[in-house]
Amino acid sequence: MSDCIFCKIANHEIPTTMVYEDDLVAAFADMNPQAPVHVLVVPKQHYANIVDGVPANTLAAMASAVDEVAKAKGIRESGFRVIANTGDDAGQTVHHLHWHVLGGAKMGEGLL
Repeated sequence: MSDCIFCKIANHEIPTTMVYEDDLVAAFADMNPQAPVHVLVVPKQHYANIVDGVPANTLAAMASAVDEVAKAKGIRESGFRVIANTGDDAGQTVHHLHWHVLGGAKMGEGLL
């Protein structure tokens, strides 16, 4: 999508520091972090949300990227949360499938 900010970031049209990237997905820091570690994992191809016919290999690449992000950010052993908001009522503000990877502090202590 030409006007999708996550498409632009994932395809290097908007500069960011990538935490992880492969042929199918990109992971980068959230601009409005809700935890000490808050990284978004997005597919490079546009899908509105998790029920938008996302191919299994893309979902698998996203899951693998979550593991890589957790390792890179040092939260794999201590624990982290993965959230996917789907639709306006769930709080999805950018309608491009994305998973929030949150960690670096104990959840429930002022964090989601």
